[in-house]
Amino acid sequence: TSYTRRSGFDVVGRDGVALSEYWGRGMRSLHGIHVHGFPNMFVIGFAQGANQIANVPQNYVENGLAIADVVRHADSVGATRVEPTQTAEQEWLTFITSNQRGLRGNPDCTPGYYNNEGQPISESDMFNGSGHPGGPVAFFEFLDAWRQTGEFAGLSFS
Repeated sequence: TSYTRRSGFDVVGRDGVALSEYWGRGMRSLHGIHVHGFPNMFVIGFAQGANQIANVPQNYVENGLAIADVVRHADSVGATRVEPTQTAEQEWLTFITSNQRGLRGNPDCTPGYYNNEGQPISESDMFNGSGHPGGPVAFFEFLDAWRQTGEFAGLSFS
């Protein structure tokens, strides 16, 4: 089910591009939070971050802490716009899709919901279902280290 059907609305970013169009071939983000072309939009979810096996409240807390630090930094430097660079977004996608073992599941398993009924994984499925290759704890540690530097690598503040 598309996010627009579940949410009941579509977000329109810079240059009039709809998020549904930008994500037409699968979600694209930096850390599952920031989306290039959609300044000041922050996504809290599971895809491209801790993934679906994370504890939901912890996921919200960790993402919220990162967002709060980004907003605090933007305020401190007088920026009114924050968004990831296209390069940073692509590098994150390359990183999170580098190990698809978890998405493919065990080939000996009975086909079911979590392995796409045994069907090959599309690019969209890969982007929408990928998370940090090290799992939720590794993602939370990564995100904490990223925000603790205060540099917010991959984000552009203007």
